[in-house]
Order: sequence, then C-alpha cells, then structure tokens
Amino acid sequence: MSLLSVKARAIELKVSSGALERTLKQQLFNGPEGRYYLRGDANSACFVYVDNPSVIFKDDRVVIHVHTHSRLGAGMFGKCVGVGFNTEADVSVLPDAEGESIGFRDARIDRFTGNKELDFILVPFLSRKLPANMKLNALELLRTALGRSRESTGYLVALDALKIHSMLVTKDRLTVDLDGDLHVD
Repeated sequence: MSLLSVKARAIELKVSSGALERTLKQQLFNGPEGRYYLRGDANSACFVYVDNPSVIFKDDRVVIHVHTHSRLGAGMFGKCVGVGFNTEADVSVLPDAEGESIGFRDARIDRFTGNKELDFILVPFLSRKLPANMKLNALELLRTALGRSRESTGYLVALDALKIHSMLVTKDRLTVDLDGDLHVD
C-alpha cells in the first residue's frame, strides 16, 4: 500500500557538461586508454582513433571536442607507410527530448581536422555515432538515484513514469523540463 502517490509537474532537471562527458566516455570511449578506433585497433600499423572527449555548452548547443590521432597509408611488414596526423575536431548538437530520454539532433561539425582523407573518415562518426552515444535515459537515471531512498530516509521513493517536454542549454547546464509520477511506500 502506498503512503503517498504524487504526479509531479514541471520539474527541472539540470545536467552538467561533466555528466554528459562521463556518459560519452562510458558508452563510447571505453576502449584501451579511453580511445575509440574508427579504423584499425591498438595493434594496427595504420589506424585512426579519437580520444579525450570534452563537452561544453555554447549558445543553444552542446559542443563535443575530440582529439584525433591517425597513421594513414598502407601497412607493410608491420609498419604504416604513410602520413601521421594529430589534430582536433568539434561537433555541436541540439538537445532533443525523446520520450524519457535526453537525446541529441542536428549535428554540425564546427571544426574539421584540415585533412580531407581524415575528415572523410571522421564526418560519419562525428555527425551520427557520437551524438547517438550521448543519449541518457532520464527515467533510469532517476530510478537508480532513488533506489537507495529506503536506507537514507526510511521510505521507498519510486519513480513510476517520466515525460520530458523540452530541453534548453542555459549557461553551464542542460535544463530538462519534465513531468513524472512518484510514489512513496
């Protein structure tokens, strides 16, 4: 029997750039040394990988900055005969409510690497894969946070439903406007 059941309206959830950065690292940059390989792997002579993602907020967009490292060419006798590039790239996205998830759309590459061959490899990653892997399920995140409520308060507080209405980048936070259903046992 529930002690209390509440429909919460117009709750604001504020998400920091650090939280989005941790999500990105956990979901995508979880390879050796925090790298994500687009071509080859840690044992390849020729490779392309990105690492050290950072997230900031600028105007109404979320900006993701990555370092790129590559050896482009042909593998011969365990060596890469070609050219190496170490550069940086930026992609920005707009926050997008997707049911109970915080998603992103309208990826725009703000800074290319300056190398046509490398950019050809990076563009699909920056414009599609990277934004798709920043998705946060707000319902599961809040349920996990409330999961230990009985130990800390003596009451079990549970989130039954969540609906995200809108999201807005405000200075140093992503502000998420949502409604939810809570119950207390």
